[in-house]
Amino acid sequence: MTQDVQGAATALTAPTPRYAGTRVQRVEDGRLLTGHGGFVDDVTRPGMLHACFVRSPFARAKINGIDASAALALPGVHAVFTAADLNPAVREAWHAVAGRDVPDTPRPPLAEGEAKFVGDPVALIVADSRYVAEDALELVDVDYEPLPAIVDFTAAQSCGVLVHDSYPANVAGGMAGAPPDEELFESAPCVVKENVYQQIYAPVPIETRGLVVEWTAATGELTLWASTQTPHELRAFCARLLGIAAQRVRVIMRDTGGGFGQKVVPMREDMCIMLAARKVPAALKWIEDRRENLMSAGQARHVDGTGRLAFDDDGKILAADIDYVQDIGAYPTPYPVLTTAAIGMFFPGPYRVPKASFNYKTVFTNTAGLAAYRGPWQYETLAREVLLDIAARRMNMDPVELRRRNLLRRDEMPYFNPNGMPYDHVAPIETFEQAVKLLDHEGFRKEQAEALAQGRYLGLGFSAYIEPTGAATGHLATEGCTMRMEPTGKINVYVNGGSSGNSLETTVIQLTADVLGADIEDVCTIQGDTAITPYGAGTQGSRSGPMTAGAVNEAGTILRRKIVALAAHHLKVAESEVELAQSTAAVRGDPSKQVSFGELAYLAHYSPQMLPPGTSPELEATARFVATAPILWSNATHACTCEVDVATGKVTLLRYIVSEDVGPMINPSIVEGQIAGGTVQGIGGALMEDMVYDDDGNPLATTFVDYLLPTATEVPPIEFGHVEIPGPGPGGYKGAGEGGAIGSVPAVINAVNDALAPLGVTVTRLPATPASVAALLNEAAR
Repeated sequence: MTQDVQGAATALTAPTPRYAGTRVQRVEDGRLLTGHGGFVDDVTRPGMLHACFVRSPFARAKINGIDASAALALPGVHAVFTAADLNPAVREAWHAVAGRDVPDTPRPPLAEGEAKFVGDPVALIVADSRYVAEDALELVDVDYEPLPAIVDFTAAQSCGVLVHDSYPANVAGGMAGAPPDEELFESAPCVVKENVYQQIYAPVPIETRGLVVEWTAATGELTLWASTQTPHELRAFCARLLGIAAQRVRVIMRDTGGGFGQKVVPMREDMCIMLAARKVPAALKWIEDRRENLMSAGQARHVDGTGRLAFDDDGKILAADIDYVQDIGAYPTPYPVLTTAAIGMFFPGPYRVPKASFNYKTVFTNTAGLAAYRGPWQYETLAREVLLDIAARRMNMDPVELRRRNLLRRDEMPYFNPNGMPYDHVAPIETFEQAVKLLDHEGFRKEQAEALAQGRYLGLGFSAYIEPTGAATGHLATEGCTMRMEPTGKINVYVNGGSSGNSLETTVIQLTADVLGADIEDVCTIQGDTAITPYGAGTQGSRSGPMTAGAVNEAGTILRRKIVALAAHHLKVAESEVELAQSTAAVRGDPSKQVSFGELAYLAHYSPQMLPPGTSPELEATARFVATAPILWSNATHACTCEVDVATGKVTLLRYIVSEDVGPMINPSIVEGQIAGGTVQGIGGALMEDMVYDDDGNPLATTFVDYLLPTATEVPPIEFGHVEIPGPGPGGYKGAGEGGAIGSVPAVINAVNDALAPLGVTVTRLPATPASVAALLNEAAR
């Protein structure tokens, strides 16, 4: 090998990792835990004005007119905008997640002619303060003519009421896979068929939606401070919406108090603030209150379906079929509507299923629009895993043994499920067996039997799933990174990122320190500002870890080559003899010959004339990572034990175990945090959260008094097990953001059903509240 080739090989070989895989403390915690985070509501601009929405009190009503004269006469009120003022200014309103050429459902900024759900924004008030704007709400006279509404999505196709005139029978769309093999279902030794209903529950991030928009007329520039998961896409959407050049739009994302999918794409209120900002004399702020968030920020889940599983005499799955309907409300965002198909595509799950079929429809109702929420296809796991436990009881088999006979193994990869989904780099049986071992399955069954003899009802539930992460489609398939060594030798790494709870700040610093051989204290990251960070698709689809890792690796490899070349010249050795570690370049085998990153940076920035002719002093690299695999597959098994009080219906969780495979972990603490957060959200969805509407379409859960969330009182300590099967991308990293929320709901419901099995009770309609469990017990006792 020639010296040049050896040098190139050395430069391309990353130093031995010091930080990836370790529990480095989160760098953002210092400011967040001391109250020094920077959120949208912390933004103050000169003369800033405040926005508040007039919202419909009716689920469906014709808007005959809006009289804002009294509101405009209130001191401090600057404007009252209606649909006629804002909506005509819309140029383009498509989202990158769907693309400009994919047909989309209606989404006017303000209600046009007809309000379509309680909370539908019909006018926008701009005032000196939110307090004045709230007072002005009472003075806007809207002439509503109430109309019949459809709230029950299971009846939407035959009710005679249309949410949108252009969608007959309220059907927004649908799809069918291969037709079911009815002969097989008729002849199979065991077939289970069950209807499973999942209620509406929503992300409810601790920070509601918010936006500050400032228009500078002199330069034609627009600046947005946003609570968002996708700053670059928000910038692009705003530019399209207003018809201005994207380089004239800047989005600044500081800290974001959770998104969970709700903040992936701009919603109608965001559109209104962008449109109104050019019509007012100062920056315009809108901060959503909790009532608005629960009423209009979007619903999630809400699926009704019937699933079937066919088994042979040995309990092996022969076929799977699911037919389902999803409620998409009045004005859905495109992301979850597109992922509705994934419910059917993923229904075979992590199991060996020879045949599968599905059929679905999405339907409009006069309720808040469907919005994304962690694992928006989650219903497939819920329906399948509940069916599996029902089947096990029917075959007089332990659910553990039934899953053990059907879960996919490592030696079966790659494996195409019957709907064509290409699984690889996974071994679902391994996370399952680890969870069974951590639980002590046999020990629990003994404890359960002893408790039953005492009149106590304990239950055990499992849930196994496989999920796509980092899906390489459209704009999601690429991510950028810029890495720069400053004159001091310190390193800044710029990524789209943003702090929304997924700790990208910490993981990016870990990865950058490793790829360059730097001390972690010498690395800082700058994220969330579209003026200085390269384009990225943001936090969605469990993509941030693997995609950002790929981008850091690409840029880091280029910058490392530059550092090695500069160090080799300074130390007067071949590049192949240089190694990087602890922010120092040293000669391999002779540590006395070394130069610090600070010295190299000083040389490059302040004494470039000392470099060889033709050598660039640039210590900066920008690169884009393009995903090498269409999908990275993560998988996990959840195990839950509980006790049910049969007198009250109350469910108490006893133990909760998650065994997961997300590939090698950049930071195990962060991975476990992501899993724990999603798991708790799923526990809430299984047992308490319920966005209820009455028959007239009035939301009955618009405060935390009515919309119940799990707390530390309801959630036991979560125990973790890890299986690490590397994916095909850089570092072998796979996504970890959504799995907890996918696997937890069915695990909890299966535990409840296991506890109640001796009484002949099975929960298939969620949530399993004390009242609903007690009602089922009373019905079974009759």
